[in-house]
Amino acid sequence: MRPTPFSARLLPAALIAVLAVAACSSDAIKPNPTPPDFQGLGSGSPGDASVSRMGGDDSGTIFGIGKGRNQNQGGGGGGGGTGIGVNAFLWRGALDTIAFMPLASADPFGGVIITDWYTPPGTSGERFKATIYIMSRDLRSDGVRVNIFRQALQNGQWVDEPVDATTVGDIENKVLARARRMREQLQASS
Repeated sequence: MRPTPFSARLLPAALIAVLAVAACSSDAIKPNPTPPDFQGLGSGSPGDASVSRMGGDDSGTIFGIGKGRNQNQGGGGGGGGTGIGVNAFLWRGALDTIAFMPLASADPFGGVIITDWYTPPGTSGERFKATIYIMSRDLRSDGVRVNIFRQALQNGQWVDEPVDATTVGDIENKVLARARRMREQLQASS
């Protein structure tokens, strides 16, 4: 059987496609070690290069994932782990604090928790949404940032309304207090 002009042109294209796919799955390709530059997010945002993601003694992990053998035994090994990229106490404290709100998404590697709209019981014309950023692997007061969004129902439309600054501060303080309590409980049981 003789190849047609169409199949003769298709064979090299198919060969190139197979080689390209094989090259993409090669171990020679390494992820980019440079964190992305999230421009426009402001100081202290999860992608801000000025925010340290290096852990300290109170840097937690979830279910022990990411703690290498040397870390568990107090050795000073510098091996990389596969744990979460943020402080586990702050992460769990944030989830516990906003547990009454439905979650839209939670990214433990990026340290972002986003809730869905929540309407408090007894009110029908007001709803809230929260975004919490865990910005540190250390349990620090500046390791958490909370944004609260509020909307009110006016003429059948949801309209953005301002949120009292003390509300945001109160939620951040509750997250920090819960995280500290969990760390103290863990240390007391050790």
